[in-house]
Amino acid sequence: MMDSPFEAAFRASVDGKPLGLRLLVCLLVPPAVVIAAIAPSGKAHGRPTRPAEGFAPALPQAPAPRPADGAIFNVSTGYIGLVEGRRAHAVGDPLTIILTENLNASKTAASKTQKNGAFNVVPPSAGPLSFLDPNALKASGGSSFNGQGNATQTSTLGGEVSVTIAEVRPNGTALVVGEKRLLLSQGQEWVQVSGIVRLGDIDAENRVRSTQVADARVTYTGNGSIGRASREGWLSKFFSVINPF
Repeated sequence: MMDSPFEAAFRASVDGKPLGLRLLVCLLVPPAVVIAAIAPSGKAHGRPTRPAEGFAPALPQAPAPRPADGAIFNVSTGYIGLVEGRRAHAVGDPLTIILTENLNASKTAASKTQKNGAFNVVPPSAGPLSFLDPNALKASGGSSFNGQGNATQTSTLGGEVSVTIAEVRPNGTALVVGEKRLLLSQGQEWVQVSGIVRLGDIDAENRVRSTQVADARVTYTGNGSIGRASREGWLSKFFSVINPF
């Protein structure tokens, strides 16, 4: 008695030992697809769950040992000139960044195309082609497209963050880094700031506006239950990735 095609294929799979591999693939492929679809999206668009490294306060440099010359006056012990004041100017000195970021962006795009065509042939009223119907020899076509887009974004960030000078450069600028962490009842929030400031822009109160910071990088985010509630779930991300529409 001959086996059915299904039984023959099943027996060949068992004898050749690919059936277990097929079952293993069927079990592992769906989770792998979900992870592959979610992992890049979460890294590119998701918020970090912990503060980034590299924003620790900079420590002041140890002064070079002063040769013994018998004098009492020593500049390396913290001397500040009368015209210099108490402005931050050395590595480890703190200063305050005033966040005054207010960005507005707007974009509008519109596109419209239209095309029409017609074809018409009139057969002779007498002769061998008189049997043709003039209405059957008419053809026309047309296409149209109308698209419109509008995008508007407004970002505002205010407050103050204290940073420290991490590097003083010969051209009179300094690299500043700093962060502020807040541990709240519903999670943790943090602000991280880094950039390059001119020492001459620092006022008498050791404050400088964020609009005067070059290569400024400001991060304000957090974690906790409120942050998780405002993010898209992993299953929604998966269906958003595989959705062809």
